[in-house]
Amino acid sequence: MTLATSTTSHAAALQESLVELIDLSLQAKHYHWNVTGQDFRGVHLQLDEITDQVRLWYDDVAERLSTLDVPPDGRLATVAAGTPLPAAGKGWQKDVDAVTAMRDRLGEVATRLERRAGEVGDSDLVTQGILLEVAGGLQKHVW
Repeated sequence: MTLATSTTSHAAALQESLVELIDLSLQAKHYHWNVTGQDFRGVHLQLDEITDQVRLWYDDVAERLSTLDVPPDGRLATVAAGTPLPAAGKGWQKDVDAVTAMRDRLGEVATRLERRAGEVGDSDLVTQGILLEVAGGLQKHVW
């Protein structure tokens, strides 16, 4: 694999991750605003923590793209067209349903980030490290 080819594949892995992380943060905030139920307060606060952390992580991913001289694309249209995540539930969400939805999404994204890190391999340890760090962080948030 040439340097240009590896940069292109690394950029694709980062861009796909950026799209998923932006969507994940938006969904966490949506559930944060719409959660109801007996465990409202704890779930509400946890969803805010997840939102804040994911925003930091997607910033790291976007900055890595910039470092590779690839413009990160976090536009709404790009995220909407490219996310593999299921849409968040509309309207009020019972606390247990919000927890289940976010747990599943956190796990899905972590799994894809780990796969991408494996594909990057040791040809770009910085990109691999970012993807693994985010995947590990997401796994910590899985309830």
